[in-house]
Amino acid sequence: MSRPNWFFAFPIPGGFVSELPPLPPRFRRFHPDDVHLTLTFLGGCGEQAAERALHALDELLVSSSQRPIDVSLGEVTRMGHGRAYSALSALLAGGREETERYMGATRDALTEAALGRREKRAPKAHVTLARPLRNATETHRQAGLAWAAALDLRSVHATLDRIALYTWPEERRDRLFRIVAERRIGV
Repeated sequence: MSRPNWFFAFPIPGGFVSELPPLPPRFRRFHPDDVHLTLTFLGGCGEQAAERALHALDELLVSSSQRPIDVSLGEVTRMGHGRAYSALSALLAGGREETERYMGATRDALTEAALGRREKRAPKAHVTLARPLRNATETHRQAGLAWAAALDLRSVHATLDRIALYTWPEERRDRLFRIVAERRIGV
């Protein structure tokens, strides 16, 4: 297995993904326990760097007055570069501004602790639902976009009340991620 990636995210109750219509061929639906809203991606930084970032998160949470954020899902769109997108993700409809403000105020301390740098992209609050497989053709990807356009997720609500440090599990057949540590917001 290649070097695992690390990231911080808000866990989202993902039972709703099991109720979505079947995906077109050459797509992988996220397992309900893998559904999350990424706070910051650290990549293959290694466990020690991720632990430094977790310590930075602990310090931020002690000094923060941030309360949990109520959110709802909205439009499902492609994420990634160009036509060969890497994910189909739901943007936030409710709570988006507050979530992105919190993401922007928090993630730099985490990436600096782990990687010695800041994130350059603006925060974009989204919840990934599915990914195209590597062998997905343009036809498959177009079918994926049609699948996404037909979804109505306005009834999906969640509260962002935890931040978790994630990495890969030993076996990635069923689950893509595992939570290493979890912290509550506003406690």
